[in-house]
Amino acid sequence: MIRKHLPFATIAVLALVAAPLLLEPFRLSLLAKYLCYAIVALGIGLAWGQGGMLTLGQGVFFGLGGYSMAMYLKLAEGGGLPDFMVWSGVEELPALWTPFANPVFALGMAVLGPVAIAVVLGTLVFRQRVRGAYFAILTQALAAAMVILLVGQQGLTGGTNGMTNFFDLFGADLAADSTQRGLYLVVAGVLGVLYLATRQLVNSRFGRLLVAVRDGEDRVRFLGYNPATVKTVTFAASAGMAGLAGALFVPVVGIISPALLGVVPSLELVVAVAVGGRHALAGAVLGAVLMGYAKTAFSEQFADGWLYLQGALFILVMTLAPKGIAGILGRWRSARAT
Repeated sequence: MIRKHLPFATIAVLALVAAPLLLEPFRLSLLAKYLCYAIVALGIGLAWGQGGMLTLGQGVFFGLGGYSMAMYLKLAEGGGLPDFMVWSGVEELPALWTPFANPVFALGMAVLGPVAIAVVLGTLVFRQRVRGAYFAILTQALAAAMVILLVGQQGLTGGTNGMTNFFDLFGADLAADSTQRGLYLVVAGVLGVLYLATRQLVNSRFGRLLVAVRDGEDRVRFLGYNPATVKTVTFAASAGMAGLAGALFVPVVGIISPALLGVVPSLELVVAVAVGGRHALAGAVLGAVLMGYAKTAFSEQFADGWLYLQGALFILVMTLAPKGIAGILGRWRSARAT
């Protein structure tokens, strides 16, 4: 088992150590952004790849984490009301914002808020045995509703523009290169810890039960287990990862807006997991980083047609390798073994 995962672990450690030394600050910040998306993809890989729950609304949980962190950063600046509230004619800080002045509360809500929503939603949905395409459509509708809600609350959330212009994090200047290097190391470290924890979960008895639910939910129910509980716990774990990724994303990129958490971004993350290989956790991480890099590279080189190239990449990988890049590597290892 250790030998099987050694190449991926080696590459990950080398990237963690070498990237701050080799990349200029702007490129290092982009890599940190890709790793934030990789954390969301890891949760999708757990829910979809291992549990068979195609969730098309992870952007909701990502956004909840991002807005929680953004609210703290805005309040930490001092100087009265956040800038967008002043422009919107708000005269007094809303009561909803007040607790987010505490960084512990903000970080807690970034993770526990998405987890709580996922638990409630999962309990209601999975007990009714809603699954497959119906569950996917439900989560997609949730993402669409979230965007409408945020856009309509201009004075509370910043509306379409969202929140930006963050200047410091716990006293550190966010524009400083040293701060961006530190943020990259934090994001990479969080991703590494979550990957190891998720892999341990998948290899545990719970992980085997989760796969059994994916492959035959009715059979698991007849054996005396409750598939709804298994699926709800998994869905909540993936939501927590997305919320944490959103909280890390805001200081790295410097903005959070409805455009980053709607239906399209959620679908892009699912596509990235499919490209990397949804049945392998490492594939989900690799797919998110690869698709993020491809999006940046194509948009820089082909400003008018980069979306077509990104779509072509997805079609190419899915046509030649339905199990994604992880499937290609798996076949290569099998060929070498024989």
